[in-house]
Amino acid sequence: MLITDEGEELLQVLGNEYNADILGSTHEPRSAQELSEELDVPIATCYRRIEELTDADLLEHHDRVLSDERRRVNVYRRDVDEVRIEFREDAYSVEIEQRTQVKNKLDEAWRTLSKG
Repeated sequence: MLITDEGEELLQVLGNEYNADILGSTHEPRSAQELSEELDVPIATCYRRIEELTDADLLEHHDRVLSDERRRVNVYRRDVDEVRIEFREDAYSVEIEQRTQVKNKLDEAWRTLSKG
């Protein structure tokens, strides 16, 4: 792919501080508070980065779960398995491998069973 607005925006999102770390930590659902503590990211910044990654379709709102404090909190999970960026002399390409439908269905089935 030649440089496109979409590819350029994606690279900008991936290049922002903490975003790659957040994606790396959300292979399993995590709350903003968990991510903030685990990655040492200020909580306000963590919320902004989550919104940015969600808007870029790299992260998804997964569920609202009951916390240890008995409050409902949003948890997020990455929506991609892999991002590949290839730079060439006059162009670059960005390839995104989305989470497979099979993984999403298995996660949903497990979540349903664990609530019962």
